[in-house]
Amino acid sequence: MTALLEVSGISVTFDGFRAINNLSFSIGAQELRAIIGPNGAGKTTFMDIVTGKTRPDSGSVTFGDRAISLLKLNEAKIAREGVGRKFQRPTVFEDQSVADNLILALKAPRNPFSVLAWRPKSPDMARVQALADEVGLGDRLQQKSGELSHGQKQWLEIAMLLAQEPRLLLVDEPAAGMTPAEREHTTTLLVNLAKTRAVVVVEHDMDFVRRLNCRVTVLHEGAVLAEGSIDHVTRDPQVISVYLGRG
Repeated sequence: MTALLEVSGISVTFDGFRAINNLSFSIGAQELRAIIGPNGAGKTTFMDIVTGKTRPDSGSVTFGDRAISLLKLNEAKIAREGVGRKFQRPTVFEDQSVADNLILALKAPRNPFSVLAWRPKSPDMARVQALADEVGLGDRLQQKSGELSHGQKQWLEIAMLLAQEPRLLLVDEPAAGMTPAEREHTTTLLVNLAKTRAVVVVEHDMDFVRRLNCRVTVLHEGAVLAEGSIDHVTRDPQVISVYLGRG
């Protein structure tokens, strides 16, 4: 399997606390990966480094067929290279319709001046419909986003990221606050998305991770503690000791 994202030997220290400690692992081009671990394990810092929000003290992060260094790019350029990140709390324009949110997110050649004159054309609206269909909101295009349920807002934000055509999607705790039916839909959605791109899910909910049925990376103190299937990592004595055995 060819790696899309290669993280090699990265370390970062904040005020004497080593948040990431010689972390190395890779993600395939069409792979669904779950990242779990206790609070303070480095999960969020890892995503911050990949998206350019935080610079590591050492190591390398390469991405794509040409293995470009993400550490040399700012957040906007990393996004343009094809890295999309969804935060835990959905951030949609609540007073706008689902369609308007997706139109705003479409990957159009816009600069500050052309955006004022830009109007979606027929292919753009077809793309909006396709994105909404993909996440299960095809019949809600005219609904105001603020009227959507929590889960539906999460799906809309995923669709807005998909509008940018990312090759890697980083998703932070997608199952939090969802109903059982929404969780089921989200599981199916993420599994399907990983058929055409890499999807990395950071999650605390072990039942949700089990449903994803994918490779799991366990982080602890900023390093990989274990990696493999959910059954493999949940039987690992170290994982049980530092994570699963708590509480």
